[in-house]
Order: sequence, then C-alpha cells, then structure tokens
Amino acid sequence: MAEATTEENPFGEFPHRIVDPKGDGLTRIGSVNVNGIRAAHRKGMGEWLASREIDILALQEVRADGATLTKLVQDMTESTGKTWHIHEHEAAQKGRAGVAILSTQAPVATRTGIGEGHPEDDGRWIEADYELGDGSTLTVVSVYVHSGEVGTEKQDHKMRFLQYMLDYLPQLAQRVDHVLVMGDLNVGHTELDIKNWKGNRKNSGFLPEERAYFDQYFGEAGYVDVARSLAGEVEGPYTWWSYRGKAFDNDTGWRIDYQMATPALAELASNAKVDRALDYSLRWSDHAPLMVDYRLP
Repeated sequence: MAEATTEENPFGEFPHRIVDPKGDGLTRIGSVNVNGIRAAHRKGMGEWLASREIDILALQEVRADGATLTKLVQDMTESTGKTWHIHEHEAAQKGRAGVAILSTQAPVATRTGIGEGHPEDDGRWIEADYELGDGSTLTVVSVYVHSGEVGTEKQDHKMRFLQYMLDYLPQLAQRVDHVLVMGDLNVGHTELDIKNWKGNRKNSGFLPEERAYFDQYFGEAGYVDVARSLAGEVEGPYTWWSYRGKAFDNDTGWRIDYQMATPALAELASNAKVDRALDYSLRWSDHAPLMVDYRLP
C-alpha cells in the first residue's frame, strides 16, 4: 500500500502516505483515535491525511481546543486545496478525551453529547447530518468510549455510557435515513477481535458484560459491524497495539475501533482497510485509522 522504497530511506520518500485510489462515485469515510492531535501532527499524520482522499473523518482523543484543531487540520491539508468543515466537542477536563468530525461537505446540522450531561461524558459523542444526493440524510457520529478499569469508578462510567448508547442507537436509527457511528469503543466484541483474548477475559475491554452490549448493538438495536461484515470471520484486523514491548511488531493487537452502520448504509460499503503503519517507528498514534468506501445515494 505504501509508495516504492528508496535506497536512502527503506520506507520510501513519503513513509506515512497510503496509496489506495478511491473509485469514481465513492465517498471515503474514516475514523481514528489520534491520541492527541498535536502529537499526531508532529509524527506524520498530515502526510497520511493529505494522501487518503477522505470525505469524512471522525477523530477521537483529540485533546485540544477548537482553534488548535482547526489550525492543525489546515496545516495538514493545505496541499490538497480542500476546505474542511470541523465540528468538535472538547472535554470539560483540559487535555482529556475530545471528539471531532472533519468533512469536505458542510453538515446541515450538528449536535453534541449523549446521556445525562455528566462531566466525565464530555468530549465523547458528537453528531453531524449530511444531505445526500437523493435528498436523504446521513447522520455521522464520532464517539470515544471510556477506557475503564475493573473495580473502579472509571468502569462504572464506561458501563453507564455503553447503556446510554444502547438506549439511544435505536432512536437515532428511527429518526434519520442512514446512521454511521464511528470511533474508539474500547471493547473487543469477540475472540477474533483480540489476539490475546484468553489473557484478557477479566480485564476491561473484554469483559462479558461489556461484550454483551455489542451483542445488542449488532442484534436487536439493528446496526451492522461494517469492518467485520466485509472482512469475514478472521482474526482482526486489529486497530490498536500497546506501545509496550513487541505488541505492534508481533501484531498482538485489539480491534476496538468500529464503523457501525444502519443496514441499508452497510449494504453500500466496500474496501474496508486498517491503515497500519509500515513500522513501529512510523506510528503517529497507538491506533490505526479504519477506512471504508461507501457508494452513497
């Protein structure tokens, strides 16, 4: 997927670029936890972003105010000549969480927040509505679920947020024509989603009670796990690897970043890709972007 290498640089002249031409009439939609937009920008996110022909991009763990995000996005995309519309929700606690939606098409409406307005839920859920060519509406969501920790208040926050989602997702699907929920959901749904699933059965991120919510999201709530639907019953592809040890080198990862679509929208999806860095040294986040092309009406 990367450009040809050179003798001077084994990863090529543009090591962060991805070569994956977008087909005619397709809309490319992606999601990534940037693990701090300032650090991601510094480490090479801009080279990736400028090469990917993206139409809509959901970000999580932005950890910056709106002005900083806007400046960095403009810097990263200046070479494309595109104008980006930015909808963001900063967390109440500075330097924590934060979600955003970037798009080359202006949204017709935006909304912020989910649940009961608890401070720990700030910067974790935003929505943007887009008018499609046939006059229907697509609602895009960027969500960042709490990481959690067994036996702590963090886990209580996480479980409550997962319940908020279960309560709200069916309502959202009934309200508009198409819904796409994207983000770092911090849960591996099945044993295929975590390399070392046996060793994580009692850890936050793979608890039975967490995974049961995903059974419902992809069951009675009516949503489709787009990447799993397109990849089939295979291990991964993983989207997050710890910075510790040899997790990335050994592909000991977790698939915790999702695109969840209403059924009619999921039928229009193709070309799901995880933009895994070529080498540990080239990572600009501990997550990799999840990209999908849609033939929108």
